[in-house]
Amino acid sequence: VVTDRKDLERQLSTTFSTGGELADKKDKEEALATSGRRLAQQIGHGQERIIFSLINKFHTATTLPECHNDSADIIVLVDEGHRSQGGENHARMKHALPNAAFIAFTGTPLLKGSETTSRFGKIIHSYTMQQAVSDGTVTPLLYEERKPDLDVNDRAIDAWFERITQGLTEEQVTDLKKRFARANQVYKADDRIRLIAMDLATHFDNNIDKDLKGMLACDSKLSAIRYKRYLDEVGLFESTVVMSPPDTREGHTEVDERKQPEIQDWWKENVGSLSEEDYTRDVIERFENDPNLKLIIVVDKLLTGFDEPKNAVLYIDKPLKQHNLLQAIARVNRLHDQKKHGLLIDYRGILAELDTTLAKYDELAAENVGGYDPKDIAGLYSQMSTEYRELPALHKALWAIFDGVKNRSDIQQLRAVLMPRMVEEHGQMVDVNLKRRDDFYEALTKFAACLKVALQSVTFFEDTSFTEKDRATYKETLKQLSSLRRTVMQDTGETVNFDKYSESVKKLMDQHIGGVKIHESDGLYAVGKMGQKPDDNEPETWSEEKTRNETDLIRTRVTKMIDLEMQDDPYAKEAFSALLRKVIAEAESLFDHPLKQFMLFQEFEEQVANRKLENIPSVFDGHRHAQAYYGVFLKTLAAIFNHKQTDEEKQRWIDLAFQINQIVDKAVRENSLSRPDMEKAVKKELLPLLFSTGQKAGFGVDKAQEIIEQVIQIMRAGPADTLRG
Repeated sequence: VVTDRKDLERQLSTTFSTGGELADKKDKEEALATSGRRLAQQIGHGQERIIFSLINKFHTATTLPECHNDSADIIVLVDEGHRSQGGENHARMKHALPNAAFIAFTGTPLLKGSETTSRFGKIIHSYTMQQAVSDGTVTPLLYEERKPDLDVNDRAIDAWFERITQGLTEEQVTDLKKRFARANQVYKADDRIRLIAMDLATHFDNNIDKDLKGMLACDSKLSAIRYKRYLDEVGLFESTVVMSPPDTREGHTEVDERKQPEIQDWWKENVGSLSEEDYTRDVIERFENDPNLKLIIVVDKLLTGFDEPKNAVLYIDKPLKQHNLLQAIARVNRLHDQKKHGLLIDYRGILAELDTTLAKYDELAAENVGGYDPKDIAGLYSQMSTEYRELPALHKALWAIFDGVKNRSDIQQLRAVLMPRMVEEHGQMVDVNLKRRDDFYEALTKFAACLKVALQSVTFFEDTSFTEKDRATYKETLKQLSSLRRTVMQDTGETVNFDKYSESVKKLMDQHIGGVKIHESDGLYAVGKMGQKPDDNEPETWSEEKTRNETDLIRTRVTKMIDLEMQDDPYAKEAFSALLRKVIAEAESLFDHPLKQFMLFQEFEEQVANRKLENIPSVFDGHRHAQAYYGVFLKTLAAIFNHKQTDEEKQRWIDLAFQINQIVDKAVRENSLSRPDMEKAVKKELLPLLFSTGQKAGFGVDKAQEIIEQVIQIMRAGPADTLRG
C-alpha cells in the first residue's frame, strides 16, 4: 500500500487493523516500511502479506540490490494516484516490482495529457461528485461569487513602472512585467484585503451556524497574515493561520517571501520554538475541539487531506485549477448534522474554471469506464525507453563548454567562462562570450529535457549500462548548472532580481488600489531601496575567480550605462566612452592584481553613475539636463573652450545652461500633449537667446542652430521622454 503522506499511511494502516487484516499491534508495526532499507528487505524477501510505504522511500530502497521482486502475485495499491506519481520514484517503484499489478485510487486524476490514466491505465471504476451527492455520502456544495469592486489608479501605476524601469533593457522590462503582472499584484493590495476581510467576517457571522467553521485560502503568506490582522480588527470571531515556515516557498508565489520581516515576525510570535508539524497539529486539534476558533487561513497547507466535518465554508482568494481546485472544494463537503450545504465563497473569480473542471472530470469518467486493455497503452513508453540513451552525449556536450576549467565544483570558475567580457572590436564594445552563453543555454535545455524524460522511464532504471552513480551525477549536474544559469542571466541583465522590486510593488499597490467604498489617503509612497550590494563579505576576502567575475560584472554594467543611459547627454557619453577605453587598458596592465582591477572599475562605475567629469563644474551636480546642455557648448564651441576662460566667462556659460534648462522645462510642461509644439516653443525661445550670446562670444547663426538641434535631441531623450508614463 503506497501513499505520499505520513498521516494517510497512519489512517490506512489503522483501517486495515480495525478491519481485521492486521492481527495486532506487532503485526501492524512489522507491516510498516520504516526506512528505505527496511522496504528493500521487505520487497526482496516477499514474505509479508501487507506492506505500507511512502512513495519517497523507493528512492533509497532501489539503490540496494535486494530491492527487487519478479513475482506476479504482488498487488500494489496506490492512494492519491494523482500526486507524487509522475517522476523518478514512480519509475523506481515499477522497476523494483516489474510484474506487479498497480491499482491507483484518486479523487482527482491529473487531466493534462490524461497523465494519471497514462501511468495506470483506464479507469476501472468511477464515482463522481454528482453520484456521491445523490447517494448522500457527501454534502452538496453551493457557490457564490463576491468579487470586490476596486478603484485602481492606472495612470499612477503606469507612471511608476516607467520610472522604476529606467535603465533596464527591453528584455528586462518584459521579464519584470511577466513576474509582476498587474492582476497578480492587485490581488495583494492591502486595501483590497481589508475590504474582503470585512465582508468575509460579516458573511460568516450572518450565515454560518455557531457550531460550524470555515477556511480561507489565499495566495501568499503575507496575504494570510494581513487577513488575520484585519479579521482581528473586525473582532467578530477568532481565526488563525497555518502555513509553512518563512524559509520555504509555499505554492507558486513569484516573489520570494522568505526575507520579508512581517512573515518572520509573525512566525516568531505565533509558532516560536514549536516545529511546523507540532504547530499545525495543535491548530487542527483546536479547530476540531475549541468552539471559539472559527476560521483557518491557509496558503496551500490543509487544502488536501484535511477532513473536518464542521468545516462548512471555503472562502477563496487564490487561483485554483483542475485537481487542485477539486481537492480544495472537497474540504467542505464532508457530512455533518448541522450542515445542509458546503459553501464556496469566491473573491477571485474561478466560476468558469470550476464549471470547466467538473465537466472534464465527468467526461473523463465516462470515457474510461469499461476496463483496462493493454493495447490502449501500447507504445506509451516507447519514446522514454529510447530518448534517455542520449544522456551521456548530452552530458558530455554540456561540460565541453567548460573545457579548461580545473575545478568543476567551483561556481566562480564556471561563472568566469560565461561572464560578459567586453572588448573593443572595430571601434565598438562587444561581448565575446555571448555565443558561448547561448550554446550553454541550449545545451542545458536539451540535457534537462532528456533527463526529465529518463527519470520517468522504467527502462532507464533497468538498463545496466547506467549505474546509480551515473544517475546521481546527471541529477547533480542539472542542479549545479541550472543554478549557474540563473546567476549568469542576472549577471548579464537577461533577467532581473525580482525580489528587490517586491517591496516597491507592494507599497505601490497598497497606495494606488482601494475598495470603492474606502477613500484613499493622500500622500506619497516610498519606493523601496533597490540595487543594494550583497553584504555577505568584503572584496578583500573574495577568491581570485570571484574578484575577476565581479570586475567583469562592473565592466558590463558600465558599458551598458554609457551606451543606454547617456542618450540624454551626448558629451558625457562620448567622454566616458573614451575614459572606459583608458580604464580597460590600465586594468589589463594590472592583470596579476585582480583586487586592484576591481577597485579601479568600482571607482570608475561610481564616476559614471554620478557623471563626474573634470571639465564639468560641480554646480551641475544633481542637475543632469543642465549639465547636458553645458556639454553641448563643450562639443559645439570647442574653439572657444580650448582657450583659458575667466571665472566670469565660465559663469556666463553655466548661467546659460541653466537658462536653457528652464526654457525646456517650461516648453515640456505647457505642451505635454504635442511633441511638435514643444519643440517649436524651444526653438522660438532659444534662437534669439543664442544669437545674442553668439555675437558676444564670437560664434554665428550656424553654431546657434547646431546647439538648438542638440538641445532638441537631449529634450527628446530626457525631459520629454519622462512624459510617456
